[in-house]
Amino acid sequence: MRATPPKDAATVRQAEYGSDIIVDLIRALDIPYVAFNPGSTFRWIHDSLVNYGNNHKPEIIQCCHEETSVAIAHGYAKATGHPIVAMVHNVVGLQHAAMAIYNAWCDRAPVIVMGGTGPLDVTKRRPGIDWVHTASDQGHLVRDFVKWDDQPHSLTSVPESFLRAYQAAVTPPQGPVYLCYDAELQASPIPPEFSFPDVANYSLPASIAPHGPLLSQAAKLLIEAQNPVIVADGVGRNPSAVADLVSLADLLAIPVIDGGSRFNFPSSHPLDMTGASGDILPQADVILALEVENLFGALSGPTASGEHQNIIAPQTKVIHICLGHLLSRGWAADCQRLQPTHLTITADTALALPQLIDICREMLKYDDKIRQGYTLRRSRLSQQHQELRSRWEREAEGRGEEMPISPPRLASEVYKIIKDRDWVLVNGGLTGWARRLWDFSQPNQFLGGSGGQGLGDGIGAAIGAALALAHDGKLCINLQADGDLLYCATGLWTAAHHSIPLLNIMFNNRSYYNSENHALVTARSRNRPEANRGVGTRLEEPFVDFAQLARSLGVYSEGPIEEPEAIAPALKRALRVLEVDKKPALVDVVTQSR
Repeated sequence: MRATPPKDAATVRQAEYGSDIIVDLIRALDIPYVAFNPGSTFRWIHDSLVNYGNNHKPEIIQCCHEETSVAIAHGYAKATGHPIVAMVHNVVGLQHAAMAIYNAWCDRAPVIVMGGTGPLDVTKRRPGIDWVHTASDQGHLVRDFVKWDDQPHSLTSVPESFLRAYQAAVTPPQGPVYLCYDAELQASPIPPEFSFPDVANYSLPASIAPHGPLLSQAAKLLIEAQNPVIVADGVGRNPSAVADLVSLADLLAIPVIDGGSRFNFPSSHPLDMTGASGDILPQADVILALEVENLFGALSGPTASGEHQNIIAPQTKVIHICLGHLLSRGWAADCQRLQPTHLTITADTALALPQLIDICREMLKYDDKIRQGYTLRRSRLSQQHQELRSRWEREAEGRGEEMPISPPRLASEVYKIIKDRDWVLVNGGLTGWARRLWDFSQPNQFLGGSGGQGLGDGIGAAIGAALALAHDGKLCINLQADGDLLYCATGLWTAAHHSIPLLNIMFNNRSYYNSENHALVTARSRNRPEANRGVGTRLEEPFVDFAQLARSLGVYSEGPIEEPEAIAPALKRALRVLEVDKKPALVDVVTQSR
């Protein structure tokens, strides 16, 4: 719902209160949305968003849970690279939001989280509620997983605080920030000495360029390698870098493994070897890792005992170009295990890749023999790529009639309907089957996962991405896991309330399957009954009726669908709702777990 505009622009009030200044800063930085579940400790900012000014921007995105508010901001940031604001209500709302903030932290996504507290002046607190909703240092709750937090103590310090937070959020490596405003500060009149800054004078820091000599060493290693491999994970945070990665792979005939934190490399490219790391990494003599947060995980595999160890040869040289290590903290182990590397180059891959390509081209200028070797390698890898894709297609076809519906059958049915449209997979992946069977060819066609693996992120992140992309003609697809949706199902109401066109397709295996699988493995290792693996994990007795749940929240829905032949007609009807009515839809498909 939009605020009612004043009938006469002349009646629009000038900034009078602290909360007006905060809204002016949001507008000055061209932040288009503020997502929140309403709360009393930021009621003055809420009032200023609704009643101050005459352009009614930023637009309010109304949510039913703080975790959804932050997840929406996270999804928007993944889709655009730019932050929007999520507001959370004092200590209780911040605790609700903490999981989503941690997801954004692990995913290196720029999100501006704002909240209220207090009054800090104890003589102005209402008995009871103002006391339990006030903290002496509210930012302490999330300080270990935000880039920066602040609680300005005067109106004159608010602009500098907000501008610093914005700079911190958007400067690579990006991440969430938190700002806390005392209730009295929001409500107080603007002092006579206050001066609003010109935000144009606060330039953003330049990103980090690579060290030239190290980059030349990396180029030489790659050119001379017999079996080089590229592992890319966060390159696609800057979509322009995807084209550079393709150019580098083509130039040197190097296979690429896409780690999936973002879209990094086209799935149909002849050098794409995603899904075959166990075959090609043990043969690699040089590995170029590009913004791989979990480098040890990318280069390792499970042993018979379940432990992980490197699958690369001891003599393999690893080059890592990254920025993520600059955000390492001690509270959580999101920094992952330390992987030995031959060269670590601290740089933004969007800057490093074009320079690396230029150096390689210069080194190859007069070396026809090496280029001939690349031609042979490209031919061999292309054949491997095609065999890999063909094997997946045969497996999908062979599982087409299985009941419950198999994930590859669902992935195939969805792709038949969407393949000729301008689509984006904003959440989910059907345990990898979407990438195996779909043609991912454009940057930002896949936005990655939650980062911190915290359940409840999917629907909010999907809504945030659709908020950014759907009105530009993109078909936004959410392959929504059932257990994940149950954490924040009210996000569907937000999508309906704001008429956000989003196609939600339930990957409904009626289980918290990750835990069910752990229970199975544990039972086998202890020689205990495997049949009990579903106790405490299966979503049954009763089954959740997601279609009915969605309808109750205002979303067009169909299902549960249990016959493979019923998937396509239901998807076509749901697409009409998106394309004609410009509203969200949900199709509930009952599936196998894997």
